[in-house]
Order: sequence, then C-alpha cells, then structure tokens
Amino acid sequence: MTTHAAPGPAAPLVLLDLDGTLSESAPGITASVEAAYRALRLPVPAPAELLSFVGPPLRDGFRAHGVPDDLVGAAVTAYRSHYDAGALRDTRAYPRVLDALRTLRAAGCTLLVATSKQQVRAEPVCAYLGIDALVDGVFGAPPDEVPSSKALVIASALASVPGHGPAIMVGDRSHDVVGAHLQGLACLGVTWGYAEPGELADADALVDDPADLARAALDLLARVAC
Repeated sequence: MTTHAAPGPAAPLVLLDLDGTLSESAPGITASVEAAYRALRLPVPAPAELLSFVGPPLRDGFRAHGVPDDLVGAAVTAYRSHYDAGALRDTRAYPRVLDALRTLRAAGCTLLVATSKQQVRAEPVCAYLGIDALVDGVFGAPPDEVPSSKALVIASALASVPGHGPAIMVGDRSHDVVGAHLQGLACLGVTWGYAEPGELADADALVDDPADLARAALDLLARVAC
C-alpha cells in the first residue's frame, strides 16, 4: 500500500484498476507469459488467450490455461523474471487518462489505484507513468504466500479511507465488476481494455473513451449517492 494525503473524510471515492484501465500493458505482460510457458516447456497459448492474462490474478490465468497446479509457482517465477527484466518499458498510459484523473481530483474526489498486480510491481508502474502523482494511494496484491483476490484488494483500499463519501470502482475486466459488487460498490466498466465481448455485461455503467472517463465516473457517483 502506498498512500498520500486524501482530500477529505467525506470526499467521493473512485477506485481505479491499473492494467487495461489506466495503463496499456499487454505487450509486456503477454511477452512475459509466453516466456513462462517456454521456460516450463509447455505449449504457448494462442494470442487471444495470452491477452486474457491482462488484469486478473496471475495464478488464476496460469491455472485456467493448462499449467498444472504443481507448476503454477514456477510459472509465476518465470513470468516475473522476464517481466522485471524490462516489461515496464512496454507500458504506457492510455491517451487522456491522466487528464481524466486531473479532472476527478479537481472535482474533489479521492482516487485510489486498486489492482490485482502485485503491490511491489504496481508502484513502479504508477511512478513510471506519472499516475502516482495524481492519486491518493496505490493498492495491489500482497506477496505470493498471502491469498488475495480483487475483492480483497478493494476492501483494503476502502479501509484506508474511513468515512469516505459515495464510492465506485472503475475497471476493464469481469473480476473488477465482481470484486466491486462483493464489496457493495457499483462498477464503471471501461471498454478500451482487455475484456472479451459481453464480459462487462454486469457493470453498472460503461464508458467507451478515456476522454469521457471523468464525466462517466462523476455521473455514476451521483447515481450511487442518491
């Protein structure tokens, strides 16, 4: 967890996913997944399946795509070895996303990143992209030996701002929607990320362009505040 000073105890709260929502990170992630399969001498998934790794917890992705349970730990280690060697350079912020964060801050919102990416890897990404200067905290998954899910990351972020105002989650995958709903939050689904067709059907609202992100988030906050 990394936190900065929050705007105020009753400020509206916006939780933001990282991969596929704020950052276009697929090239580095998919290359690292492919490297993990090759290191274990396992068949490499098709390109569309590689994209499905972007966003959800890494172990879940390996289990869902043919890695035996007893090799999942080794797959994660191989992935991170490749990722840490330079995948950050293949990551960029989506156009207009930083402008949206500035608009939400100007509107008085508390902004927290809530990502399934491991905490120690989420923080450098946010710093590299300039996101950390525009949000009030960065929350990611704990070390591997500690069980986690998107819902638990969201819960940790919520607990850091007691007495906050209306709150929503913003994300691009179904686990963002499910995690938000498990914590009693509405979820704004962004369609520029890595969701498959129909994956965001249960989102409470959708936004198709980063240029409209701030408006859509403020509209959903107004709805949940009623």
